[in-house]
Amino acid sequence: MKLLVTGGAGFIGSHFIRQVLRKYPSYSVVNLDKLTYAGNLENLREVERDPRYQFVHGDICDRALVREAARGSDAVVNFAAESHVDRSILGAGEFLKTDVLGTASLLDAARELRIPRYVQISTDEVYGSVDRGAVREEAPLRPSNPYSASKAAADLLVSAYWTTYRLPVLITRSSNNFGPNQYPEKVIPLFITNALEDRPLPLYGDGRNVRDWLFVLDNCAAIDLVLHQGVPGEIYNVGGDTEVENIVLTRQILRLLGKPESLIQSVADRPGHDRRYALDCHKIRAVGWKPAHEFGAALAETVRWYREHEAWWRPIKSGEFKTYYGKQYADR
Repeated sequence: MKLLVTGGAGFIGSHFIRQVLRKYPSYSVVNLDKLTYAGNLENLREVERDPRYQFVHGDICDRALVREAARGSDAVVNFAAESHVDRSILGAGEFLKTDVLGTASLLDAARELRIPRYVQISTDEVYGSVDRGAVREEAPLRPSNPYSASKAAADLLVSAYWTTYRLPVLITRSSNNFGPNQYPEKVIPLFITNALEDRPLPLYGDGRNVRDWLFVLDNCAAIDLVLHQGVPGEIYNVGGDTEVENIVLTRQILRLLGKPESLIQSVADRPGHDRRYALDCHKIRAVGWKPAHEFGAALAETVRWYREHEAWWRPIKSGEFKTYYGKQYADR
């Protein structure tokens, strides 16, 4: 099988590519990535010389390039997205371009080339805040910020291509991912690396927001399963079944690093901050998936990785990251 993976130099995409090439000796992967700030080819150093792997530098909005990269593929797996809520609040334009128009470009190429499988990687944030219980795949979409709105729009477009053209599409919506190689603007790697530097950990609001945490390798296993066994036209929730308040998560990270809770710094809550996410994952569990990594052990492994790979994250935080976050975090 030949896969076109878009956004494969990012956090989840790079783990997925490495997992696919390890698991399936006969598979090949074309990785199409624009290499924006969060794309990092260091994430794929171990496979860059594998003859089954090819990197194509480009934008999923470039329709001619997308068609050429997708030609001969048996499936498209779309990880490419602008994905940070704070950035979307500052400016929604790039999110709409990449997440919506880029998805349209991929869908059109898949339809024109008659590619047998298209998997859209989405997020639980499209459902909005969940006061109680857990949401199923048929729940209405209630995005609360420009990022989640752009992902919801992309999901609706993907589903429309199934209804209108019978393009064999599938959608996965996962809860918050964490693990090695995650760009340190996200809360877990941000707090780990800040703590390692004895810098404040900026905790939004009262810290009582709840997220369901999913280790990245478990999400990759779910995507793999949906790619091979999912029913076209269907949506699959993928959750870690581990709801944790942000303040509890912050304290866990500090304990693992042996750092004081005095590093916690309360900051003003961001606009439209969803209080809680929770997914009902009965559908994908019925296909045979469940998380394989216990949260506490996976968090400890993640902390250990950042402690041992300062050469990976320090250049990021001293360069563009520092420029973007300098006022927001360093000066508070």
